[in-house]
Amino acid sequence: MRYLHTMLRISDVDESLRFFCQGLGLKEVRRMDSEKGRFTLIFLASPRDIQRGGFHIDGTSVPDGLPCIELTHNWDPEEYTGGRNFGHLAYRVQDIYAICARLKGMGYTIHRPPRDGRMAFVKSPDGISIEFLQSGDPLAPQEPWASMENTGSW
Repeated sequence: MRYLHTMLRISDVDESLRFFCQGLGLKEVRRMDSEKGRFTLIFLASPRDIQRGGFHIDGTSVPDGLPCIELTHNWDPEEYTGGRNFGHLAYRVQDIYAICARLKGMGYTIHRPPRDGRMAFVKSPDGISIEFLQSGDPLAPQEPWASMENTGSW
């Protein structure tokens, strides 16, 4: 068995790409529009996974073995609720404070701040929980994170 991707339904392509690409640093590796099915599929992967696997990205197919997130945008409006029911996506990060600061600066709420220098949660524009885990040992506690309370659910 080999992990391929996780599919997330999204309501706004531009806002979702802003979050996942600008905020999280993922790269678009493939996009497919289906006129007949009235949907768009966008596959995203981390630059490190792309590099580590030596993958060639041509935009027409996702290389076998490249772990991806598949964003599915249905062209006909739908309301997506209960993103929390999905659970969460988890990413190991090099600097948990830097990614949280970048997302906070972009206007996203850090629902579970990295008080311990090890773990944090944020939500995508469609309410999907994203967990960040610090690579290696936890970073030393830093403000404003060390004294920041949780916000909402995560």
